[in-house]
Amino acid sequence: MFLCLGVDASHTEDPPKLADSFHIERTSGTIDIDGDLSDEGWQGARPIEGWVETNPGDNVRPKVRNQGYLTYDDKYLYAGFRFFDPNPKGIRAPVGDRDNVPSYTDYGGVILDTDNDGRSARMFLANPRGIQYDAISNDASGEDSSPDFYWESKARITKDGWVLEIKIPFASLRYDRADPQTWGIMLYRNWPRDFRYQMFTSRLPRDRSCFICNVKPLEGLRKLPQGGNLVLAPFVSAVEESAPEGELGTPLDAEDPDYEPGLDVKWIPNQNLALDLTINPDFSQVESDTAQISANERFALFFPEKRPFFLEGIDLFSTPVQAVYTRTMTAPKWGSRATGRYGRTAFTALVGQDRGGGLTIIPGANSSSLVDQDYASDVAIARVRRDMGESFASFLMTHRKTDIGGRNTVLGPDFQWRPTDSDQITAQYLYSLGKTPDQPELTDEFDGRSLSGHGAEIEWEHETSTVDWELEYSDFSEEFRADNGFVPQVDYRKGFGEVGYTFRFKDRFIHRLRIYSFGDYSADLDGRLLTQLFSAGCGMSGRYNSFMRYRYAREEVRAGVETFVRDQFFFTVEFSPGGLLSSVYLYGFAGDEVDFANARLGKGLTSELEVTFRPGNALQVEFDGNYRYLDVDDDLGVDRRLFTAWVARLRGTYFFNARSYFRLIGQRVETERDPLLYTDEVSEKIGHFTGSALLAYKLNWQSVVFLGYGDDRELSELNRYEKSGRQVFLKVSYAYQR
Repeated sequence: MFLCLGVDASHTEDPPKLADSFHIERTSGTIDIDGDLSDEGWQGARPIEGWVETNPGDNVRPKVRNQGYLTYDDKYLYAGFRFFDPNPKGIRAPVGDRDNVPSYTDYGGVILDTDNDGRSARMFLANPRGIQYDAISNDASGEDSSPDFYWESKARITKDGWVLEIKIPFASLRYDRADPQTWGIMLYRNWPRDFRYQMFTSRLPRDRSCFICNVKPLEGLRKLPQGGNLVLAPFVSAVEESAPEGELGTPLDAEDPDYEPGLDVKWIPNQNLALDLTINPDFSQVESDTAQISANERFALFFPEKRPFFLEGIDLFSTPVQAVYTRTMTAPKWGSRATGRYGRTAFTALVGQDRGGGLTIIPGANSSSLVDQDYASDVAIARVRRDMGESFASFLMTHRKTDIGGRNTVLGPDFQWRPTDSDQITAQYLYSLGKTPDQPELTDEFDGRSLSGHGAEIEWEHETSTVDWELEYSDFSEEFRADNGFVPQVDYRKGFGEVGYTFRFKDRFIHRLRIYSFGDYSADLDGRLLTQLFSAGCGMSGRYNSFMRYRYAREEVRAGVETFVRDQFFFTVEFSPGGLLSSVYLYGFAGDEVDFANARLGKGLTSELEVTFRPGNALQVEFDGNYRYLDVDDDLGVDRRLFTAWVARLRGTYFFNARSYFRLIGQRVETERDPLLYTDEVSEKIGHFTGSALLAYKLNWQSVVFLGYGDDRELSELNRYEKSGRQVFLKVSYAYQR
């Protein structure tokens, strides 16, 4: 049964007949998760041999052989794999942290749709070193690797390829009370060589605009546990901070250490319901945000959520209008949450108290501003969704009340309808009402005024193997607010349309070419133009896991009371050759650019570069760089540099093993301006440097020990980087499971 056949020429012919469903039997013995499939418990599991290559081939027979095995016992689901490889020395399997399993490395695993609704699934993948990647994949909101689950994996490279074992506790899954159970499932392998080859146990038709909808039934699961799981994760953090005794550049003075205990609790009374509670949570970010250039940006910048408490059922917070953005809860004092499903109805509800300390977005038609959130808030968010086949309808409600008198409530329905395999229509309507705080010293809008308004979006996507198009319409009134969300623009109407055509080639450097064009028009609710855009270009995928996109754009855009026309060229280049140079990503645009601060037209460049080096399996070095400049004419018509802004971030990590690592990060942000070219007073030069060192040990994602050091420096008036802060911290957390 475990005969190693390696690569067979027959595997390049037409694809085999795939099973319509999979049947699973209880294990016949014990299974040790050690990367060896010779345990007694695997002997009764039938091999799953029917796989197809879905990329770059169109559901053809794979070039390498794959075998999958499934079984279960009273507490766990087991998945085993034999991934054959004609050149095991070419396997790409660096050691890394959890979820650090990029597409240019080898990995594989199982995708489980435990609701069997063909809409949302949990992904459990691992590379040949056993490094785990888990995520939620949802056909409405895409893939999100933020959530982490309890599960085990072990892999081993062999002379014929590699072997993977996975053990998933039923307590980490959500399913109904039916007996027997029927789930949806796909097995998956990623094999990057000259191209990135992707192989599944399901066909993925290119004229079908969904992914999880292609799962196949998994039958035979009987007498599964129905909840009762409890996880207690007490933690303590200790922080010692130092700040300058006086002005910037004076010696640092250390404050008394701050010791903070806390507790995370997760209780699963049954498999339909999960209850979460956090008390005095430590939400310090062990993984810091990568800085972004804010110079000449009109709207607030978005940063992703990384905090565990908010990640249970996070896909339920994803809607067309981003009315829920959990990072608006900057420093919760406590929080509780219920997430569950009954039949075709899924729901989540979150309440908590936020100490504040972050920023509040004040949206507008052509720009947004930020106000310090120096006040506490009570927060409540709830959403319920009813699934109807591959379509759904839902209702969202959010509420925020501040301790300085402000309040905001947002509520309304949304839906997604799939009339055909190629079409998807998504829409949402929201209505907000509330009152701003009476604190005009913070911002002019905080004068106690009452606000109410609507926000709406509708989108129609159509996709076949060759032709795709998209239509979208947005309408937001001037007084719409979403204080628990991320909606930086209001008071506008916008229409958008895009059409593309895809060519595919065999045995060429480029295997996919898409030509496309799109346009949009937006105006404020008084009818004044905001933007009018036309763009056309092409995107292509090829060897060395490469992707390139180039496009030209002409746009009319309003700045202040004037309208400018700008012509720009956009470019994106990605490739992952493997080895020392693991990946390269370059993005940018150049040409005409509007100086939004001073309402005039100039010329500029914006670029972003990300490079990952792997000098060995244990060391990873990442460089992220952003650069932007803008040139304008002065009053005499002489071309001069308005500003130059850049971000440079170097991140080096040495992995001792899959559970422990040492990491260094250095990040520098700098902006240099010509004050004579600005209408308002600005600083000539500002800069900030942050450095950190971290020693980490992770038994699992909630049982951790972190010891770290941070150093902050700011650019002084003497053009020197002076010490502005220092932190030493320790965090210990341990998860008890019952």
